[in-house]
Amino acid sequence: MKRLLTMLVVLALLGFAGFKAAVWWLTDQRMAEARTALDDWGVLQRGTIGSGLDGHMMLVGSSWQDFRLTQPLDIGRVEFDAGSPVDLLTALADPTRLPASWEIQGEGLGLILEATMLRNWVTADGENSEGEPALFVLSCAPDPRQQIGGGDLMRMGITGLSGEFMLRQNPDGLYAELNTAGTGSLELGWPDTRLDLTEPEAAWASSSGPMLITLRDGGLMRRVAAYCAREAGLETPEWAGRVLDAFRRGLEARGLVASKQLLALYRQWLLEGGELTLTLRPGAPAYGIPVYPPGSEAPEPGLDVKYNGAVVPDVYLQEVAAVIPQRSKDAVEPVTPRENTEVEGWYADTIENAGNWIDHRVRVTLSNENVVEGRLVSVSDRELEVASVVAGGEVAYPMLVRAITGFEVWRRGRTE
Repeated sequence: MKRLLTMLVVLALLGFAGFKAAVWWLTDQRMAEARTALDDWGVLQRGTIGSGLDGHMMLVGSSWQDFRLTQPLDIGRVEFDAGSPVDLLTALADPTRLPASWEIQGEGLGLILEATMLRNWVTADGENSEGEPALFVLSCAPDPRQQIGGGDLMRMGITGLSGEFMLRQNPDGLYAELNTAGTGSLELGWPDTRLDLTEPEAAWASSSGPMLITLRDGGLMRRVAAYCAREAGLETPEWAGRVLDAFRRGLEARGLVASKQLLALYRQWLLEGGELTLTLRPGAPAYGIPVYPPGSEAPEPGLDVKYNGAVVPDVYLQEVAAVIPQRSKDAVEPVTPRENTEVEGWYADTIENAGNWIDHRVRVTLSNENVVEGRLVSVSDRELEVASVVAGGEVAYPMLVRAITGFEVWRRGRTE
């Protein structure tokens, strides 16, 4: 009897060790495949592998370094729950054979912000790959084309992004949550949809049903509106109007105009934020947003949208002739006066030489004819940062290099 008991204990230990070893090896193989598949977009670090007999596998200390970003996304813990040890081993051996119900949870997500989060080659002109102007341009500078960046968020007191996520698949469909600390949350419910982890893009075609999205800003939009309006030298309603104009131009370039209710909803969201719930159809044109032909006077009910729990009617788009903004190709050559070594004054210089004038007084002219004067703080391939004195203190203004048409330095003249 004692020998039988000892043998059972030994077999149990061998089975436990075999299960743990199989999970570790299979997970390592799947993560290696994922790293190879993602090589063109970034670097994936798998971290430490763990598992449990209840059918879950975990990764601790993982990270993702996207080539477009200057900082990595740290992932404290990711757990995949297959429901049973057999389902877990089956899913790891063949990811196309996922069980009917499974769940992935991630905790300890963190992204440290810095002044320039995007690489220099990303969004160089603020347009998409087809040359169309961006739809959503949150400008936080005198130049309306300059979008909000990591430096702006840091000056607002947001030095990093952190949160957690959950992705749950069951026979009824797909459900996901993303919760962040102080920057809002996102919930997604997609009935009758099956997610294949090896081909996630196939989910867009796997279901013709509606996707219910709930977005909560957590008070972020009020902070963004107040900060960006101040940095742009505008009142908050004026700033919202400028963002709305960029939205209109982006739609017009695509041959569309927004309904009055859609514009009013977007303006309200810019100023107040809140909770926005909408129903989209990913497989449909314009994601299910109704698009009506020109001249439609009595369109059918628009997109199913709720703002802070109240239904918003008549949210739709209408087709018009596309209006592509034309850029002037005329180059204005600066006039360089003869320098006087006895007198200090403004002298034009090139952007390429801006790095030589750190902490000097400079004057920058933007493409919209706005002028920013102050102390040159920093220079990068993408932007210049100038600190101006406001109400006894300094406020830094980051400006995209591509938006600068003139750069001058206050100095004493040189001999010719």
